[in-house]
Amino acid sequence: MPVFNQSRSNIIRLIFGGMFLIIFIQLFNLQIFSDKYKKMAQENALFPKRIYPSRGIIYDRKGRAILNNTIMYDLMVTPSQVKNVDTAFFCQLMDIDTAEFRSRIIDAKFRNGPFRPTIFEDLLPPDLYAKLEENIWRFPGFNLQERPIRVYPFNAAAHIMGYVGEVDSSIIKKWNYGYQLGDYVGRSGLEQYYERELMGRRGIEFWIKDNKNRLVGHYANKSLDTPAVAGRNLRTYLDIDLQMLAEKLLSNKMGAIVAIEPKTGGILAMTSGPGFDPNMLTGPDKQSNFNKLFLDVSSPLYNRAIKGQFAAGSTYKPLGALIGLDEGVITPASGYPCLGVYTYCSHPVRCLEKFPGHAATLRLAIAHSCNSFFSNTLRLTIDNPAFHNPRIGLTRWKQYANAFGLGRRIGVDLPSEDGGNIPDTSVYDKEYKGQWNSCTMVGGGLGIGQEKMLVTPLQMANAMCIVANKGFFYIPHFVEKIDGETESDTVLNRFRRKHEVLTNISDAAYEEVMSGMQDVSEIGTARIARIPGINMCAKTGTAENKLVIEGRVVKLPNHSMFVCFAPRENPKIAVAVVVSNAGYGATWAAPIASLMVEKYLNDTLRTERKPEIERIASANLMPKYLVRLQFLADSNRAALWAKQTGDSAKWKKYQTPSFRTAMLDTLHRNKTAMQQLIQNSPADKPKNIELQTDTTEN
Repeated sequence: MPVFNQSRSNIIRLIFGGMFLIIFIQLFNLQIFSDKYKKMAQENALFPKRIYPSRGIIYDRKGRAILNNTIMYDLMVTPSQVKNVDTAFFCQLMDIDTAEFRSRIIDAKFRNGPFRPTIFEDLLPPDLYAKLEENIWRFPGFNLQERPIRVYPFNAAAHIMGYVGEVDSSIIKKWNYGYQLGDYVGRSGLEQYYERELMGRRGIEFWIKDNKNRLVGHYANKSLDTPAVAGRNLRTYLDIDLQMLAEKLLSNKMGAIVAIEPKTGGILAMTSGPGFDPNMLTGPDKQSNFNKLFLDVSSPLYNRAIKGQFAAGSTYKPLGALIGLDEGVITPASGYPCLGVYTYCSHPVRCLEKFPGHAATLRLAIAHSCNSFFSNTLRLTIDNPAFHNPRIGLTRWKQYANAFGLGRRIGVDLPSEDGGNIPDTSVYDKEYKGQWNSCTMVGGGLGIGQEKMLVTPLQMANAMCIVANKGFFYIPHFVEKIDGETESDTVLNRFRRKHEVLTNISDAAYEEVMSGMQDVSEIGTARIARIPGINMCAKTGTAENKLVIEGRVVKLPNHSMFVCFAPRENPKIAVAVVVSNAGYGATWAAPIASLMVEKYLNDTLRTERKPEIERIASANLMPKYLVRLQFLADSNRAALWAKQTGDSAKWKKYQTPSFRTAMLDTLHRNKTAMQQLIQNSPADKPKNIELQTDTTEN
């Protein structure tokens, strides 16, 4: 054979030999080292099923579950596995069109990638779940995922408990808890504040699938499964009976009620009006219900107990008395010759009480809520001759107010608490260019809880705890203990520390102010709140209320306010009540607080008191201007929608004569006078407003 042919033959043998060697190495790699096809086979034969843990249960002080769990199902999709699906039949079951189907698949790929399960439809209604369970084998890539959801057996405490919702990318980045898209997380209330304790730990189970995509059994006898770990339970100070009473009394009203146990800071009840059924934010209709609540101008999602900022009104006066006593500018024997008006400063401050001697002593001044006495007390505090400078006097006064918990966040175990406002020298320097004195504040009403003073109902209740405890408090909180607590659990430590903020004030001063507050409920402005056999220390309040409506400042009915604690000898409950636009403190707020105190201390109500519950609960005190504001908000949204989408159907509804006539009829039925109020109100902030105090109801 020629040398040339031999060389070519060897080259061909080498080429074939090299090819066989490559194939052998690849086969060896695939069978021994690589698990690619093993994974592919497992994906076809195995289904990793996420097991969501039950969130911790929340109990009231008597061990009753006020927030529990039940089971519903999510429809999950893994986009890469969606093949040969009968789309028409699937869309028929789901009541969607094919465009929506494709949109959701694309969205799932974008949100979580093509190879990971993503929620296609969450919290399926029972009838839809039944249909899908029967036919799920027809839809490769889809599966039904068990999901524990929250239920509220008493339909109460919505603002306290909060709600849960699916995590988004920002939460996953912010909290390093190992969340995945599809997991639920606390979005408000105790659910959010105690997320670490309540969340539990997700588990996983491996199931075998048959050739029709049906789950037929556990893989490897569950040896590879990881069990879910339930969240830990919370034990609270809440009394669910007292909570439900508070919510009933605040029906059809705007305001808040807070009840605290002074010796521990434990919150016994907290409600905000208007409220809502917490079950609205769970289950398949949660999103539509949330949207409805969110668009309501009365703001039912807004927790006024910790975020509502109100002028303290006359509920501040016991605190002003204690400040004056401690600073030595007044004594228990101090009085003021008030005949209905305080005229020391250029701007008069008026009282409703005019009879001689109603402010002859501190105790009488508290009982009859004399504006003149407490305006004079603030002036004396700021102009204290020991300081020789009103700037120092105002700064000193602010320190006392802050020590009482006003003008700052207290630190309750709920997110989004607001701090209110206590003004300082910088505020008046800016407004008056440094040219101010004590009469600037007195004339504005700061001495009687008005002007620039803003407080939350929680702060008012906590201030009463400080008075009841004679100078100390514990940060108000709901959770008493967490099941399975260890030394590493530190979340409750801050609530167990005693804060002795005003124990420097003498017991004699506290006793004198308490005597005046007891007189309020026995001979003074809140006789209506008296409870036989219980010595209650109280203070009514009536706070001015203005609102900017359609560009004008409108003077609205006053807020009805009341604070108290009882019994005086061993305080077990402190209560603050605010009812917006409801008039004098003794008219609505005082009876509400009285019922709360009696219910808690006696665990029942006298027979003759029960009709009072129905009278208060049935009274609709919702501000009449809300009808107008809702109309403006809805019509503006409809106009914006028409501009953005070209769909003017919603907007045209507000232009039809029949709709406008119906709207005017509604305004008339509610006796609202918004247009008259707006027309009659000055364009700028009203000046020289006469400030009035509360009075006894006749």
